[in-house]
Order: sequence, then C-alpha cells, then structure tokens
Amino acid sequence: MQWQRLLSTQRFKRVDGEVRPTRTPATSEGAPGLRSDFHIDHDRVVFSSAFRRLGRKTQVHPLAQHDHTHNRLTHSVEVASVGRSLGNRVGAMMAHAGVLPAGTTPFDIGAVVQVACLAHDIGNPPFGHTGEDALRDWFRDPARATLLAGLTPAEARDVQTYEGNAHSLRMLASLEMYAGEGGMRLTAAAIGALIKYPWTASAEPAYARDKFNVYQSELPYFDRVADELGLVARGPGQWARHPLSYLMEAADDICYAILDLEDAVEIGILDAAEFEKLFSKFAEVEKLWTAPSVRQRCAMLRGMAIGRCVAEVAEKFMLHQDTLLAGAFQGKDLIDVCAPEIRETLLEAKKLASQKVYRHRTKLVTEIAAFPCLTTLLDVLVPAVAARVRGERLSARHALALGLMAEAPVEDGDSLYLGYMKVLDFVGAMTDNAAASLAREISGVGIL
Repeated sequence: MQWQRLLSTQRFKRVDGEVRPTRTPATSEGAPGLRSDFHIDHDRVVFSSAFRRLGRKTQVHPLAQHDHTHNRLTHSVEVASVGRSLGNRVGAMMAHAGVLPAGTTPFDIGAVVQVACLAHDIGNPPFGHTGEDALRDWFRDPARATLLAGLTPAEARDVQTYEGNAHSLRMLASLEMYAGEGGMRLTAAAIGALIKYPWTASAEPAYARDKFNVYQSELPYFDRVADELGLVARGPGQWARHPLSYLMEAADDICYAILDLEDAVEIGILDAAEFEKLFSKFAEVEKLWTAPSVRQRCAMLRGMAIGRCVAEVAEKFMLHQDTLLAGAFQGKDLIDVCAPEIRETLLEAKKLASQKVYRHRTKLVTEIAAFPCLTTLLDVLVPAVAARVRGERLSARHALALGLMAEAPVEDGDSLYLGYMKVLDFVGAMTDNAAASLAREISGVGIL
C-alpha cells in the first residue's frame, strides 16, 4: 500500500447496480481551497440525520438522565477531536520524514482521521452493544428458522449478526444523502480509515468475535473502494486495514478508557480518588490541587492523560509505518505496542470500568429491558416483511406493521434479504427513547 493511493479523494456512486466514480471537487464550491475534499466529508457526516440521532443513543449508560453523561454524539465528537490531533501529529512526522505525498498537508491526515472518527459509531443501534446482542439473538432463535428460508448462507449470516461497524458503512454508502445511489459518497480515503474490520460476516476473521464491517449489500461498493486505495487482498471479501484506521481505533480506545470512568465519577458510581490514582502518573500533581472542584481536577487529569497518549500513539504509528503499509502489522492495535506506562494504565482503566461501571445494577437493569423492547419490535415487523416479500396474504396486523416503515418501505422486487435489511435499518436507526416508546405503544401496555 502506498500513501498516494491511500489518501485518494475519489468518490463513488451507484448507477443501475454498478459502482462508478464520481467527484465533488472542492474548488467547484466557491473560492479554491475554501473546503478541501476531506472537509466536505466532515460536513456531510455532521449534517446527516444519522449523526444527529447519536445524541439520544447509549454510550455506556442507557437512557441516562444526568446532563454530563456522554452519549454517542458527544463521544463521537470527542473521539474526532483526539483523532484529528493524532492525524495532525502523524502528518507532521510524515512530512518531516519525507513520506507525505506531494500536494498533501499534515492537516489532511488529521482531517481524514477526524471524519472516520465522527462516523465510527453512526451505525450503532439503540442500547449500544446490548442492542446488537438483542437483534442477533432474535434472528438466531431456532424457533424463527423458517423466516430465514430463501436466504443464501452469506445473507443469513448478515441478518443474524447485526454489527454496528457494518451498519456504519451501510449508513455512509447506501442510506444517507443519496439513498441507494452511493449514500454520502465520501472520499475513498475517509471510507478506508473508517473500516476497522475490512471483511464480510462470512470471512474467517468474523467468526471469532462476530466483528466485521461489510455486509453483502455493501460488498460491491467496498470492493471498489478497496481497489482504489490499493488495500492488500487477503481472500474473498477480506482485506488488510487502511493504516489510518489504526489511528481512528486508538482515538476511540483512548476516549472510552478515560471518559467512561470520568462519567462514572460524575454520576457517583466511581469514587474520584480511584480516577485520580489511576491517571495521576500523567500529571503534574501540584497543578491538580489548584483545581477548585473534583470535576475540574478530573478534567485536568483527563486532558493530561489524553495528551500523553496522543504523543505516544503517533510515535508508535511512525515506528511501525512499514508494517502497517504492508498489511503485516502484528500488534493487536497501536495501544498494544505503546510504552508500558501508557498501555498498562489504559488496560487498568478498562478493567476498572468493567468491574465497577459496566456491571453496575442501574446499567444491568436497563440493558436487560433492551431485549424484550427490541423483541417486541422485531416480532411485529419481520413476519410482516416476510409475508410481503413472499407474496403471501397480508393480515391486518401485517399491513399495519408495514405502515410503520413508511420511510423505508418494502417494495415490489425487493428480495427477502433486502427486506430484512430494511427492518434492521429501521430498528437500528432508532434512538433509545424512540425504541422504548414504540415498543411500549405497540405492545398495548398503557393503551388507555
């Protein structure tokens, strides 16, 4: 892989089922240089309805009432800020090393990573990872096997494995802006940097943890993007990662390792002393005690810790640049190859969050409730879609259920796979509040 290709500004659209090149030159929008192609990417993500909905989607605490608790929107904005810093720093180091392509600035690297970070959670369903589990469990229930009859094995695997990462690509490439015609039509570079798991649900790596980024519905699109970027092919429906995706991943890891604990202090789940003890090694302790409150002390620690992590990750990216470009990087991620002080602190932060935050009773109760909530929605929608696609007689209940999906209607000629993907699009796009409210309404509970 070469940087000139990896930073491609080429965009793609879909016409009559084919993926074709298209362009939105920055210079056509006004004065030359007013917005770069990557700035256009940024704006398309920010102004999308899918991005806006992240404001009412779970980061850690479902249906949180506290004003300072992160949701997916604030998390994505903060990850993008860290990602931009990482990209800018790496870009400056690339320029110093003489490997930055002609016509590219260090800030272009930062902008590409920033876009990927903004979009990395845009496909998350209501209730976060618990929502993913609930959607998967419904389709994997043996009692519902007849609903999968007629799907190919690859299609069934997609439907049974709702994946927020794969739905992020689907949002960008199929659903938002130019729906069905290339989606947001972002640059190839931004799409490449977004893709953490560049393989389909049927590729071998996907079976280990149900992690993948490419549904069958987006495979032709991503195949064209991968070819444009020169990503190393590793088999059918499987590629090496774009090097900048490691920076996106690191920015996400840094933020949730540190900020999930800061949230826990804010809402009283974690004692501030534990947060301070964990991250004080990154701080000038005498400065901390000038802070007038616990919240400001934690904020100072957070800023100092993120700064140290950014410097370390950028350095390690450059150290491993050759193996990243060759698609041969052996580390689990960039955090894994960081200095022990950085790596072990972030691992300890995740361990502490797992023990005291993610398993807290208030979180567990709401997450358990997510299963019957999403089951209620799928019980109504999926059989109706199956009957519509298969040409069966629609019951009154089926007709009413299809009416709920008026914004993404099942149409004549839709395959069963496409029909089910539309159900997942509809349910997956819901905010926590919308899913909970609709499930309650259609269950008949509280109808009077």
